[in-house]
Amino acid sequence: MLRVLGIALLLWTTTAFAEMRDVQNYFFQPKLGDFKAELDTARQSGKSGVLLMFVMEDCPFCARMESNILSQSEVQDYYRKHFLIFEMDVKGGTPMTDFKGVNTTEKDFALKLRARATPTFIFFDNQGEPVTRFIGPTKDAAEFLLLGRYVVEGAYKTQPFSAYKASIK
Repeated sequence: MLRVLGIALLLWTTTAFAEMRDVQNYFFQPKLGDFKAELDTARQSGKSGVLLMFVMEDCPFCARMESNILSQSEVQDYYRKHFLIFEMDVKGGTPMTDFKGVNTTEKDFALKLRARATPTFIFFDNQGEPVTRFIGPTKDAAEFLLLGRYVVEGAYKTQPFSAYKASIK
């Protein structure tokens, strides 16, 4: 009995680890710094839009999202299929061009969008307009996947995420 339990535990552990992948390589895309050009890429590749995750160094909630949710292959595959995804540092001085073609920095862009708490997820449509904002970590991968569906299906146009989430249960 103990041997069977040990084998089952080993198989479950191996499966769980096989589903976890590096966030920087499998969730986020590398930033080129020109989000107006990224919109063209999103449109040409049939994406629903762009997702920006605003983070801050040493943010425990950002680290939790990355290690427990964004590292899951199911989450990565779904989001990569539907969005271009970029990580943004709310204190970063990296030069960038926003969705309207204005030169700015990551920090100033975050301030303009009122992304002060981290993590803040802001979804943009293919015209560069923000359509959904989610502040803080989701409770689990299922909720984060539901947030993606909420945007992809266009439910944000008719109801808040909380109502959408309640209607799914």
